[in-house]
Amino acid sequence: MMDILRNKYKISFIRTTDDFYDRPNDGGIWLSENGDTMPDGRPIFNYYSENYKLYDIGVHVKFQKMLEDNGWWAEWYDAGTIMLYQD
Repeated sequence: MMDILRNKYKISFIRTTDDFYDRPNDGGIWLSENGDTMPDGRPIFNYYSENYKLYDIGVHVKFQKMLEDNGWWAEWYDAGTIMLYQD
C-alpha cells in the first residue's frame, strides 16, 4: 500500500503508525493532510469538507474506494493526521 500511495498518489508524507505511536507492530500507515491532490486537482483529504458527494468523512471518495478495494480503511486522528489500517 505504501508503494501505491507514493507512486500513484504522490503522497508526500508517509510513515508507519509504529512511528507515530512509538509501539511496534501496529501495522498501520500514518499520513498527513498537507495538500496532496487527486488527479482531478482536489485534495485527497479535506477534514472540514461539507461536500458529501466528493468526500466521505473528509476522504476523497475515489481514494476511499481505492483503499476499500485493497482492503484498507482511513481513520482521522485529528484534523491533520490520517491513519490507514487493513481490514
